[in-house]
Amino acid sequence: MLTRRTMLMAPLAAAAARGASAASGKMTLALHQNTSSRAGYQKSLEGWAKAGIKYVELTPGLLDEFLKTESLAAAKRVLTDNGLTAVSCTCGQGVWEPHPERAQALENVKKRCEMLATLGLPRTYATTATTGKFTLDDYKKGVENMREVGEIGKQHGLTVMAEFIRTSTFIFTLTTLLKMTREAAHPNMRPMIDCYHFWSTNNKLEDLDLLRPGEVAHVHFNDVMDMPRELLDNATRAIPGDGVTPLVKILRKLAEKEYAGPLSVELFGPKFQEADPFELAGEIKRKAEAVMRQARVM
Repeated sequence: MLTRRTMLMAPLAAAAARGASAASGKMTLALHQNTSSRAGYQKSLEGWAKAGIKYVELTPGLLDEFLKTESLAAAKRVLTDNGLTAVSCTCGQGVWEPHPERAQALENVKKRCEMLATLGLPRTYATTATTGKFTLDDYKKGVENMREVGEIGKQHGLTVMAEFIRTSTFIFTLTTLLKMTREAAHPNMRPMIDCYHFWSTNNKLEDLDLLRPGEVAHVHFNDVMDMPRELLDNATRAIPGDGVTPLVKILRKLAEKEYAGPLSVELFGPKFQEADPFELAGEIKRKAEAVMRQARVM
């Protein structure tokens, strides 16, 4: 029989267990649908599942194409029937920086968040991609914009994240992103890190020391090819372990900062996107998990 003391202590025990999990720094491998984009929504997910992948990141383009002939319920069944858990999906861009078309971009985010919430996703993100010119006052407005988007996420039960992009003229460093998300101080607004954007531009390994425990909400797990950074683009991303990024050090630092979420492999090169999803997922799983084991995060 449960005693009154046991019942009162149960929530504390559950919280302690969650804390222990976060402190352990254990992470899970995921695949981003950009990696197998030519296969389409259903075939990419089915191929990955056969290769032993359990966690996936969706892309709006493939999802919308699937929904031209199928329902949102059918999209969800593709996930559940294959034993897959969707961990994230982008909701757009153009919502962090001030610009004339931001109102429409914000409406697009609202619609996407409603769709993702129906699918049961826990988080979404928008990139900082832009080539505009900005002033210091624009960054103050950017903080307000983050609060506004965070509130949209809250209405749909989603954590909303900003992903800094190496080519962005607004936010392309972790330090700027952290400053702004902290000033926004919204419980549903968090930073995320893409290892490719982090290591291929003006960031330092020491910048990860600035992270607060549990602050990062999601990670894209990619490698950078051994070539001049000036020549890098999305097509030069590599499978974790095939490049020169100090991924083991990055993962260890993230573990110290209590990150215990997905590591989502996102690749864009044609050789990946045109490959058989099953075979590609097997190669990625083998190489990425080797890095994860070396970093002691799985």
